[in-house]
Amino acid sequence: MSAPEHLVFITGRMAKARLEKVAATLPPERYAWSIADAGVKVAALMTEEIIRRRVTIPDGASRIILPGRCRANPEALAAHFGLPVERGPDEIVDLPAYLGLAGRTVDLSRHDLRIFSEIVDASKMTPEQILAKGLDLARRGADVIDLGGLPDTDFPHLEACVRLLKGAGLKVSVDSFSLDELTRGARAGADYLLSLNEQTLDLAFETDAVPVLVPVRPDDLASLDRAIERMEKAGRPYMADPILEPIHFGFVESIARYHETRRRWPGIEMMMGTGNLTELTEADSLGVTALLVGMCSELAIRNVLIVQVSNHTRRTVEEHDAARRVMFAARADSALPKGYGRALLALHDKRPYVQTPDEIAVQAAEVKDPNYRIAVAEDGIHVFNRDIHAIGTDAMAFFPDLQRTGTVGSDGAHAFYLGGELTKAETAWRLGKRYVQDEALAWGAAADAAVEDTTAFKKAGHTKHSGPAGAEIAARDATPPEAGAVAPETTGPGEAGAGDAVSETPPEGGGRIVCGKFVPDATRAATGKA
Repeated sequence: MSAPEHLVFITGRMAKARLEKVAATLPPERYAWSIADAGVKVAALMTEEIIRRRVTIPDGASRIILPGRCRANPEALAAHFGLPVERGPDEIVDLPAYLGLAGRTVDLSRHDLRIFSEIVDASKMTPEQILAKGLDLARRGADVIDLGGLPDTDFPHLEACVRLLKGAGLKVSVDSFSLDELTRGARAGADYLLSLNEQTLDLAFETDAVPVLVPVRPDDLASLDRAIERMEKAGRPYMADPILEPIHFGFVESIARYHETRRRWPGIEMMMGTGNLTELTEADSLGVTALLVGMCSELAIRNVLIVQVSNHTRRTVEEHDAARRVMFAARADSALPKGYGRALLALHDKRPYVQTPDEIAVQAAEVKDPNYRIAVAEDGIHVFNRDIHAIGTDAMAFFPDLQRTGTVGSDGAHAFYLGGELTKAETAWRLGKRYVQDEALAWGAAADAAVEDTTAFKKAGHTKHSGPAGAEIAARDATPPEAGAVAPETTGPGEAGAGDAVSETPPEGGGRIVCGKFVPDATRAATGKA
């Protein structure tokens, strides 16, 4: 049996106790571990220089793991220590899952579901508008841009649109009740035709475009069977779509038809149009999409036609993209679609609270400065600094206490900042979502996540130290990351820490805390020095 991997977790003083508690749960046959406490108060404020200068790595270490919010460059530290260095999860409670102890390694890079995204009013748009829309849909995750024709509406620029999209490197399908439009689209180079039935199937033999076959009527599965038989005998490619019906208009029966079609034709390519559920059900579309894509995964349906018309389905491309990746990974693992990330969770989180009320109380007792910290636990919103630790569930109800113990009554910018953060914290608490001060709430596939440079500190906010007294307040609250630092130490399981060691003199220069973020001195930040 091979020796356990020796992990070194680099952290700060405030997080060390919680990290020790979680690390102690790691299986000893797989992991040995040490905690390298840099001696600074807040792990997220550790700079690359601080880690190089203050951290000692024990002999036998095989991998170094930084806190998720640490802005140091892992590659630079790996070169310095001569060991692999990686950024771990943002929250300590997620460490076991990060290490793969949930029983699987999550890989969401793969899928086998093709997304056809329909532009339903293409005939009313100019070719340039259609190209811009197609490129945007492709950016969001669509694989094929579907040009939808409208009844009794001419589409004279259909050919130009097909050629323009194809020229941009996009796959194109044409979706119309008009045999003439389907024929013109195919001749212009469309890759797919939606939708042909046994009465219009001759067109499939006049073009190289792949047809999507549908029944003459949704309940006439025999007509779909006959169309499939003809294509099978000809040995030509096609897809079959039994047609998904809306709720109360044949939904359950249509699901049964998909199952029956797969039973009769085990190896054929199939399509499901999900819009009759996502568009025609006033429910959050992410959950509806997850369910339908799960059905596609079970039935080996590898194509979906989606529409994005109603305001509540404005993210349906991204939602289908997220769902197809989760379902593919779960099916590959022969597992339930649980534990594959948070992309399909928009309103609620599986583990919303990363600290208990008691852990927050311990943290609050250690705070010696006037900057407000905000956290959320099961009992509500916690607001604390050196003068106050208030708990509640109404963001606005905190104002009297904050006005009495702080500067919010005279600093409008600071009050604005706290009001925004507390409202966000209340939203998180009421919904059961994770809250992190100065970070946006995570909405899964329902909203874009901010893209940021994880090796650089965030820019200073514009609310904390503004107004006529801004310079005086900034000077009063300026806090370098090593202010109050203790001697660094590296400990392993069962070893006592030197929590009362003599403080080290803070280095020259540094920076300050602005809205909960450490902002390095501009000159020193430019040189990369702490």
